[in-house]
Amino acid sequence: MNQTDSQRGRVYRRCGCRDTAGRQYGARCPRLNAHSDHGRWAYAVDLPATAGKRETRRRSGFPDKNEALAALQLFLAVERTGIALNETLTVAEYLTEWLLSKQEVLKVTTYAGYHRHVHHDLIPAFGSLPLCGLRDRHVAAWSHRQLAAGRGRPTVHRCCTILSSAMNAAVSADLLARNPARNSALKRPVAPERRCWTPQQASAFLRHNAETYNDTYADIFEVILGTGMRRGEVLGLHWPEVDFQQRILFVRWTVALVNNARLTLQAPKTRASRNWVSLSPRVTAALRRQAARQRSTHPDDPHLQGMVFTRPDGSPINPKRLLHTLHRRSAEIGLPKIGLHDLRHTAATIMISSQVPLTVVSKTLRHSTLATTVNIYGHLLPQAAREAVAALADALDHADLPRESI
Repeated sequence: MNQTDSQRGRVYRRCGCRDTAGRQYGARCPRLNAHSDHGRWAYAVDLPATAGKRETRRRSGFPDKNEALAALQLFLAVERTGIALNETLTVAEYLTEWLLSKQEVLKVTTYAGYHRHVHHDLIPAFGSLPLCGLRDRHVAAWSHRQLAAGRGRPTVHRCCTILSSAMNAAVSADLLARNPARNSALKRPVAPERRCWTPQQASAFLRHNAETYNDTYADIFEVILGTGMRRGEVLGLHWPEVDFQQRILFVRWTVALVNNARLTLQAPKTRASRNWVSLSPRVTAALRRQAARQRSTHPDDPHLQGMVFTRPDGSPINPKRLLHTLHRRSAEIGLPKIGLHDLRHTAATIMISSQVPLTVVSKTLRHSTLATTVNIYGHLLPQAAREAVAALADALDHADLPRESI
C-alpha cells in the first residue's frame, strides 16, 4: 500500500518480480501484501511540468520505510533551495569533471599540483561518496588521519583548499546547498621563518663566485641579489627584454618545474610581476659578461635572441641545478644554508635596512600591493624606523643653526 508524504511525494514498496510476459510487477506484485519483507522501499514525487509535460522523480532500493522517507524529505528540502540534487553523481565523477574545467584557466604548474592532489588524495579518500553525501565530518576525519600518519600540515591544508574550491564551484552550479569542506579545512600553516644573509655574507658569496668561478651561475646570483628577482624570472629572461642603454629589463617569462621533473616557460606569478626592473651598474656588468660568453659560444647568433642564462648547449637551466650550486658554493666559504627564494628576501632585507622607502622596495620587488610587502617584511620596519629617527636626531644635534633663527 502506498504511503503518502504530508507535503508532496509518496513512499511505497516495490520488487523486481515479473509476470508471464516478462514485465515487472513493480508496486503491483501480489507478494508485497502477503510478505512484509518482500521487495524494497522507494519514493516518487511529481516535478513541476516542463513544456506541458508532467515528470515524476522515482528512487528505489531503500531497505525500509524510514530511509525512503528520509531520502524523500531530503530531496524536497533541497528542491526548495533551488539545488539540482543528483544522488548518483559521485565525488570522483564531479572532481574529475571540475579538474578538466580548470585546465584552461590555471598555470601549468598549478594545474599539475591540482591534478596530483585530486587523483592521489581526494578521489581515493572521498571518490566513492555521492557528491550530495559529502559532509564536514568526512573532510575533518581525513585531515586528522593524514596528520596522525605524519603528513605535512601544508600538504594537508593544500588538499583541503583544493577540495573547498571544487565544492564552491558545486554550490555555484546548484549541485550543493553549501560547501562541506569550507569549515573542515585546516587553518593556513604558519609560514616558516624567512632566512637571509647579512650584507657582508651576501657580498662574500658574490666575491667567492666571481674570484673562484666567474661563470654563468656567478652572474645569475649577481642578478638575483642585485634586483630581488625570483629564480624563475631570472632563468626565463630573454635577451630582447634586456635594454643595456636604459639599464632596465622587462620580466615577461618565468621558468617553472612541473611535477619536479619537466621544465616549462610560463607567464610570471602575477600581473604586477610582469614589469620593468631597473639595473644597477653591477648587475648590468654581470649581464654583459653573460652576453660575451654566449657570443663566444654561439658566434652564429651575434644578436642574442634567445634566453639569457642557459646551459652550454643552449637549453634552460634547471632550478634544482641552480639550488645545488647555491648550496655547494655557499658551503665552501661557511655561509648559512639558504634557498634560492631566500636570495630575494636577502635583497629586500638589505634594501629595507638601508632605509630605502618601503614603497620603493615594493615596486622593486613588483609586489601586487604595498600590503604584501608589509606582511612579508613588516618585522624589519621597527629597526629601520629606529635607524631613521636616530639619523634625524644626529642631524639635529650637529646642525649649527644660530639660536635666533630657530
